[in-house]
Amino acid sequence: MYLTKEQAEAFRGNKERNALGQTLEEFLEAYDPKMFDNPCNTVDTLVFTYKEENGVRSIDKLLMIRRGNFPCIGCWAIPGGFVDYRENLKDAALRELREETGLTDIQAVTLKTYGDYDRDPRTRIITTAFAALVKEEDLAFEAGDDAADAALFTVKMDHKEDGTICLTLENPAIPEPVSALIRVTKENPFGLEEKHYTVISKENMSADHGAIIAESYDLVTEALNKN
Repeated sequence: MYLTKEQAEAFRGNKERNALGQTLEEFLEAYDPKMFDNPCNTVDTLVFTYKEENGVRSIDKLLMIRRGNFPCIGCWAIPGGFVDYRENLKDAALRELREETGLTDIQAVTLKTYGDYDRDPRTRIITTAFAALVKEEDLAFEAGDDAADAALFTVKMDHKEDGTICLTLENPAIPEPVSALIRVTKENPFGLEEKHYTVISKENMSADHGAIIAESYDLVTEALNKN
């Protein structure tokens, strides 16, 4: 049984037995979670720094790690990793951030889930993105775990008239270009707008992280402008 008997009690429902004649306990004992192929879950945490001018805050830089293993070995990525079996998503995000960058005492909020089936070659992986906004002087980071390096990049977002975004990450100490071209499409089926960010091309950036960064940048910027 995955949960304790006390925890499972909250899921009993209002009938004693199911159509097979099983009680809740018998159902859970017989249940095999591996009978179906299930996606893996990961978390990624975007740590943005901000600058403030005349009382107005805006995003300045983003903390990235260089991948030390496949997939996308040597490319720059958002800190993150797999969620443990008995671990809440935010706990996993902060743990992975600590393991890969050494950062602690970070406050993060959930932004969005990304789950295109072809976003990772290892298996079906769905990731939840978190965001943190901190002062640059409060960051003391160091690459760890499977991260080969860690660095702060200035974020440049160039929104084009055709709906694309040119995302560029710049660090004077990093010689190679780190960038992505992102296509943004919109849906508005019943009054709730949904945007889709898709990577068209990229340089030295992992997987779909360019799309995650671009959308997170827009979401955080929108939130800052509301305050």
